[in-house]
Amino acid sequence: MADTPVPILMYHSVATAPNDATRALSVAPEAFAEQMAMIGDLGFTPVNTADLAASWRSSRPLPRRPLLITFDDGYEGVHRHALPVLAKHGFASTLFVSTGWIKGGHDTGGGLDTMLDWDQVRELAAADVEIGGHSHTHPQLDQLDDGTLRHELIHCKEIVADELGTVPASFAYPYGYSSRRVREAVRETGYAQALAVGNGLARRRQGPYALQRVTVRRSTGIEEFERLVEGRSIARDFARDRALTKGYAMVRRARQVRRKAIRTRV
Repeated sequence: MADTPVPILMYHSVATAPNDATRALSVAPEAFAEQMAMIGDLGFTPVNTADLAASWRSSRPLPRRPLLITFDDGYEGVHRHALPVLAKHGFASTLFVSTGWIKGGHDTGGGLDTMLDWDQVRELAAADVEIGGHSHTHPQLDQLDDGTLRHELIHCKEIVADELGTVPASFAYPYGYSSRRVREAVRETGYAQALAVGNGLARRRQGPYALQRVTVRRSTGIEEFERLVEGRSIARDFARDRALTKGYAMVRRARQVRRKAIRTRV
């Protein structure tokens, strides 16, 4: 029971008419409502990221059939469409915000679609949604130099703390990309746990800074969704994603080596 796998669902936008930039990773409000109803029917108990990690860290028992519902980036539809459904079922969840994408004084203009504002983020936090960090400008963290990496992590953490009055305990890597250096920086910044992607079930042995999630997209039908939360056929459903990820990882490693060589020569 100590290493029972836990499904962590990764959502982005919940929108009726998403733009082209977010369409593939968006979910229609009707589909989201159907998926949440299925979670309830299957007897899962949604918990937030901090509670899962704390339970595993202290060997405290988890509720029956634990599951995590997470949202990345900070799209407005999480407040408009997802929150009423979560509240109806009494489900906990986690929202990971890229602070430079949230409307307000810290907005860098990088948001890909209609984004939340800080009043909406505060309303989510008051409604049992854990607010975690997702960097400031949503870069590929493992491609950054040490100073820029730490700025992305610290600035995000400080803005969330200033806006909400609570220091974020959890983090999610933009694009799911991390490395040992990035994970150490996240830990040193003070985040207690962090989520990757991986498209697999989360297990305690993955460690608190590399917990895997499964992607829910606009193309995810209800039968596939049931397989995801039950942990069936995940490898098959995400086979193409894994092949593409491996290929791109080789390209990105080559870029890192090239940049490091250039810095060394300078």
